Amino acid sequence: MLRASFTRTRVSTSTLAQRYFSAESASTYNVAKTITGSDACSTVAVILGTWYGGENKKGIFSLMNYWLPMEGIMPMHCSSNVGKDGESALFFGLSGTGKTTLSADPDRALIGDDEHGWDKDGVFNFEGGCYAKTINLTEQTEPEIYRAITTDAMLENVVLKDDNKPDYFDVSKTQNGRVSYPIFHIPGYHEEQMAKHPKDVIFLTCDAYGVLPPVSKLTSGQALYQFVSGYTSKVAGTERGITEPTATFSACFGAAFLTLHPTRYAELLQEKLEEHGSNAYLVNTGWSGGGNGVGERMSIKDTRACINAILNGSIQECDFETDEIFGFATPKTLKGVDSKVLNPVNAWEDKEAFKASAQKLAGMYKENFKQYTDGPNDYTKFGPN
Repeated sequence: MLRASFTRTRVSTSTLAQRYFSAESASTYNVAKTITGSDACSTVAVILGTWYGGENKKGIFSLMNYWLPMEGIMPMHCSSNVGKDGESALFFGLSGTGKTTLSADPDRALIGDDEHGWDKDGVFNFEGGCYAKTINLTEQTEPEIYRAITTDAMLENVVLKDDNKPDYFDVSKTQNGRVSYPIFHIPGYHEEQMAKHPKDVIFLTCDAYGVLPPVSKLTSGQALYQFVSGYTSKVAGTERGITEPTATFSACFGAAFLTLHPTRYAELLQEKLEEHGSNAYLVNTGWSGGGNGVGERMSIKDTRACINAILNGSIQECDFETDEIFGFATPKTLKGVDSKVLNPVNAWEDKEAFKASAQKLAGMYKENFKQYTDGPNDYTKFGPN
């Protein structure tokens, strides 16, 4: 794919089209079958050669990542919901980490599932609907999303059975099947589409190495380090060609959409966290008891228990211990979660293998973060030991 950025390489929309339709494009420009480009001055975006509807909304989101910081507004690749007490929460994360699933909570009102802003008044949704993955979707595992697929919802790249009913387990077309549906399809959605400043900021990561705790409490410095790092694992159904979990770092949990340096967004986040006293957490929705192929994916039940403890404030009453390698504060016990799972080393049979994997991931964090040490703020000291 050729993705032209108006802040790095000024490529006109007409040039993009010419390249795409040129017989020499593949060899001359190393272009795949898809081209997306945006021009902030003329407010025009060009999308060519894709059956993925997400390019439309992500193109606009990229432009908003350029404009909004100029006004002191933080654009965010996150979902958000609000409790009956009016306290809102943010869920940052890449595709496949659980943003949509975890923000669709029967006890809270959904503000939005993917793109938001944070200004002087609070958080607000950019969109009027949701865009969820359908792979292996069942009513038992994700009831709110499953039931939202009704009149006015639109399925994308989903195989239909002979009776014209969708087969969410058939991935012969793609593992990235999607559904778009209006926000009002979620029962009890937050009609105002905005709320006051978030009490909790949650970073979701899918750790394919199986060494990160299911939930960790972060200091403000650790929050900024994790935000800029954007560690997760690409999982099947999130990108073309991804068939098994692959570790990756995506700055601010949305590097593909950033049009300014990642530390600019970190500065905005720091200002917001300090001004409003928001709590920050890292939640691992990836593997436990071993990496991919050895351990098991964290259960939605355990992850829900971690999220509930954050949102209802009970996690604040826990006794914590400090992770030796990453420095996180992890709860020793948490209602609804096996203590063996809370401390990831206890879930591994081979303790030496755990230590080696944890140190490997820590090294990857450090190597990735070298590219962000040239800004006005260096958050390196808040990373792994």
